[in-house]
Amino acid sequence: MTGEQITFLVVALATLGSALMVVTTRNLIHAALWLIATLFSVAVIFTLLSASFLAVVRVVVYIGAIAILFIFAVMLTRKDMRDQSPQLNKNWWVGALLAALTFGGLYALLQGWSGLSRTVADIPSGFDAVAELGTELTSFTGYVLPFEVASVLLV
Repeated sequence: MTGEQITFLVVALATLGSALMVVTTRNLIHAALWLIATLFSVAVIFTLLSASFLAVVRVVVYIGAIAILFIFAVMLTRKDMRDQSPQLNKNWWVGALLAALTFGGLYALLQGWSGLSRTVADIPSGFDAVAELGTELTSFTGYVLPFEVASVLLV
């Protein structure tokens, strides 16, 4: 195994572990902190895939804005942080079955796709993902209309 593969496995396990802690912890502040750890791990995975723009967007938007806003909103409401209601729904197996079926469907769908076997080394050396994204977002043959609609909605 290469160093990059070992790093990916460690980060993937950290992502799965912290995501599991997000949904299983009882303290809301701890869940928000585990969410930050999960989002940061996903940003590291984007970095390993040479998608630096997506990694930076993940850190700035999700960790920097949404997670911190969530923590401040929880802290400012001064509500009791411990939920006294039962933590397990009696129909949990329906959600687990739907998750397993969705995973199986995605696995079957992606089996024949050649993109799963490609590596970063297959990308041409002069490829600039950020410039390519900017060209697609602002060219008339690309996604200029959805980009402008999204920018108006955000403003």
